[in-house]
Amino acid sequence: MVKSAPSEEETRTRARTRRAILDAAVDVLGENRAAPLSQVAVRAGVARSTLQRYFPERADLITALGEYSEELANEATERARTTEGTAIEAFSRLVSEYFALRKISMIAFAGDDAPQSTDEEECGPSDLALFELVERGHEDGTIDPRITPLWAQQLLWSSLYAGWLYVTTAKVPAFEAHNMCLLSLVKALAREKQG
Repeated sequence: MVKSAPSEEETRTRARTRRAILDAAVDVLGENRAAPLSQVAVRAGVARSTLQRYFPERADLITALGEYSEELANEATERARTTEGTAIEAFSRLVSEYFALRKISMIAFAGDDAPQSTDEEECGPSDLALFELVERGHEDGTIDPRITPLWAQQLLWSSLYAGWLYVTTAKVPAFEAHNMCLLSLVKALAREKQG
């Protein structure tokens, strides 16, 4: 028997179910990385067998979360409108968009497959947009020319990580950690005004 190709509606339904499982995994594993997958299934509103059809092993789900993290970072980069306004304004929007990815990023950074590459050829669209933003900031005079794009990338992700961790360790509201993170990053990158 030849299996027919899935209809467009089936494909959309599968994509929605997959995303619901990933979003539930972000919530559940963001709270407790050792939580059983049955909790993820309950939060996603699917049967455990459905979750296993999409992600047969826990490792498959963790790998998918790493890919999902990159997808969400690309979406956040688009929302930040990195080509609009001055570079430092665009950078501030980017920090705010990325800060909202706290749970998924903490899961992705904790995994063995966390991004390690600094080679531009292996960078994704969000990293390339950041590099272009920093170079534009050098040209428009809002970002210190001594700050290289690669240094800005490393500083951004390490500061975001520190801000996300600060929410948990200092037991402060996320908006407070976000504001401190944004202030620190903008001060670090902004070109000093000549008095």
